[in-house]
Amino acid sequence: MSKNKKYKILFVCLGNICRSPAAQTVMQQLVDERGLGDCFILDSAGTYGGHAGWHADSRMLLHASRRGYRITHLARQVRSYDFDDFDLIVGMDASNVSNLRRLAPTLESESKIVSMGKYIDRKLFPGIDYVPDPYYSGSDGFELVLDLLEDACATLLNDIINNQNILSTSIHDKD
Repeated sequence: MSKNKKYKILFVCLGNICRSPAAQTVMQQLVDERGLGDCFILDSAGTYGGHAGWHADSRMLLHASRRGYRITHLARQVRSYDFDDFDLIVGMDASNVSNLRRLAPTLESESKIVSMGKYIDRKLFPGIDYVPDPYYSGSDGFELVLDLLEDACATLLNDIINNQNILSTSIHDKD
């Protein structure tokens, strides 16, 4: 990574009121805990724009706050220029990934799309390869989503650090 380049990640779910703003918040806390806040720009969006301008779902806010997370993001829809602006676009499930691939303006931008399921530890969560939408579920669904996001975001962050040489860049920038 270049000295001033920040790694930009966009987390995406359907409405941008449950999973993706939670993923953004969980990842931000992990980044901050490692002292890498200056190395990342994190955002979230939805493939559906009907909730644009809304705060996160009140149930997600409640469950996240119990774990010490404060979600402040306002929902927005994925924009075509997001594919140019972000280095990585992370869909929460196969439907989100499919919708993102359909929206991607070029093959290069399509190559930035990955599933969050790629980063879920199958030993901890056997049989789960995506982050399910908790919108129509109870408390257990929101707790599961947060469990999955905490695990997957930690793996994603480690993967980025290892592949983008972020830690050594950050250390050298402080010298």
